[in-house]
Amino acid sequence: MRDLELKIPPLVLVVICALDMWLLSWIFSFWSFTVANLWIVLSFAIGTLFAFFGVVEFKRKQTTVNPMHPEETSQIVATGVYRLTRNPMYLGMLLWLLACGLYLGSWVGLLMLPIFVAYMTQFQIKPEERQLKFLFGDEYRRYQQRVRRWL
Repeated sequence: MRDLELKIPPLVLVVICALDMWLLSWIFSFWSFTVANLWIVLSFAIGTLFAFFGVVEFKRKQTTVNPMHPEETSQIVATGVYRLTRNPMYLGMLLWLLACGLYLGSWVGLLMLPIFVAYMTQFQIKPEERQLKFLFGDEYRRYQQRVRRWL
């Protein structure tokens, strides 16, 4: 299973999941719902804010934003949005997918949300965490105890 670790860039995974959501909503079009546009916009906007401020904080601390190379991390970022979640960019992507699912109005399409979380946790976040523990030891472990992985 480690062969899949850090192999698919997170934004590519978002596109794959969104396409899967669209396909599932098309196949199971009889099982749909309608939601107010406000919820779609809010989900997308909040996701964008999480992702944006995650990147801003990394840039401010002058560490890498490249999720494919966690070994290039120069320091632990525990300020700003990173006080709320250890993975604001991934949380933002999850909220984008929620907005996509709400827009499509597909109950079956929403099944991609836990699949995205499970895949990201197993094949992106856990390998990143192993690398950060190796690089920063107890400092990172203390951060893990203070701040949740997703929210």
